[in-house]
Amino acid sequence: MTKSVAICTLGCKVNAYESEAVAEQFAKRGFFLTDFDQAADVYIINTCTVTHLSSRKSRQMIRRTKQLNPNAVLVVMGCYAQTAPEEVAAIPEVDLILGTGDKGRTADVVEEFLLTRKRACLVSGLDEKDEFEELCVTSYEGRSRAFLKVQDGCNNFCSYCIIPYARGRVRSKPLDDLIAEVTQLSEKGYKEIVLTGINLSAFGQDINLHLCDAVEAVCAINGIE
Repeated sequence: MTKSVAICTLGCKVNAYESEAVAEQFAKRGFFLTDFDQAADVYIINTCTVTHLSSRKSRQMIRRTKQLNPNAVLVVMGCYAQTAPEEVAAIPEVDLILGTGDKGRTADVVEEFLLTRKRACLVSGLDEKDEFEELCVTSYEGRSRAFLKVQDGCNNFCSYCIIPYARGRVRSKPLDDLIAEVTQLSEKGYKEIVLTGINLSAFGQDINLHLCDAVEAVCAINGIE
């Protein structure tokens, strides 16, 4: 029987892009996407933690979700999960926990859980990750513009900011991958591309490029206006 998945995105445009990429993973495996307020077989909450309020909203959403379907798989991922995995694991409704660096394997992890039914916290340390995690979005249902995550992480470590601990150090999407993804989007009819990142101006610091290089590369692609 075909299974359904519902995704709730809290926080920034980077999270929105990553949620779209996760949705495509599930679609390729035969799941169908449903609204988050409907009964689903799998619920995914992509959390935020940039402020205390956003962390609280994440916790509230986690606790509320399984009321929609007590037998559903509940996956919590994203920034709050990365920075407070013990807090998330203490919430009994949660089945799987992923951080910010492993979203590319979300569907694989869920399919394994459906077989084993073993709760797991799979948050890995960001110190180990020095490469940009390759995610891809090929279309945005009902939208005329496409968002593209080109940068992750921050090296500033400001005393008031949790972002480097939630997202790690600066990592940039390789220019060839960026061009390939935008070319796909252009072929689908998208004419406007929004580049996004955790600290967007830091794009290229790790690969000897500058944000201008990304902008110029996208503008040179046929069909992008």
